[in-house]
Amino acid sequence: MKEHKMEYVKLIDTTLCTACRGCQVACKQWNENPASKTQNHGSYQNPQDLEWNTWTLIRFQEYTDTDGNFKWLFRKDGCMHCTDAACVRACPSGALHHTDYGVVAHNREICIGCKACTSACPFDIPRYNKTTEKIYKCDLCYDRLKNGQPAACVKACITGAITMGEKETMIKKAYDRVEKLGGKAVVYGDKFVGGTHVMYILSEPPAVYDKLPVKPSVPMSVILWKNLFKPFTLIGMGAIAGAAALHYLIKGPHEVHEKKEGEE
Repeated sequence: MKEHKMEYVKLIDTTLCTACRGCQVACKQWNENPASKTQNHGSYQNPQDLEWNTWTLIRFQEYTDTDGNFKWLFRKDGCMHCTDAACVRACPSGALHHTDYGVVAHNREICIGCKACTSACPFDIPRYNKTTEKIYKCDLCYDRLKNGQPAACVKACITGAITMGEKETMIKKAYDRVEKLGGKAVVYGDKFVGGTHVMYILSEPPAVYDKLPVKPSVPMSVILWKNLFKPFTLIGMGAIAGAAALHYLIKGPHEVHEKKEGEE
């Protein structure tokens, strides 16, 4: 894994989120992502899931606690920017990579659209576009970070539910906030996949939230591919290339002999 000069973390406090969806709109505007034609499925959540052109989505979830009290659970969903990122491990072209800020960025020019990252990601984040045959996902507004600006979603949040800063500072902020809430909330994101660069303060246990894994991890198939099979594949390809080069030096180029008239 790459050493980072200055790691940034985006902290999402779900106890402060009002589901205004300002972050969702800001993300689309900054990244110039087009809207999709949608239908009402009986939920305020729109669209129904992340898409190639929707990198930030506010999830609306109706929840009744153990005391029978109804409440809304709002959660901003998007790339978690894992330190030990399964998508980076699985990507054969190097299109997915870590930046100096710990962000998992995506070079679309060299993306081959194999969708290995979509299968590997424990959070089900990267999305495929059939038209372009490329993968799309949030890059934590890497272009803004390079210019000393916070991500567009952070800038747009009117309640302060989304904040961003240096990693250790934000982790401390998260636990201080949980303590202030009297232990009725939990911190999510710093204890798995090497730590995520998007963290949550959840008002309920992680298991309660839709599409949020309790203990996300890099799939064993990806670990085996990266650490065992892929190196052997590269060695094998190198051996074939070396043998071909040696044959060329010894025998010269292969000559095609044309058949003479009367020969079979």
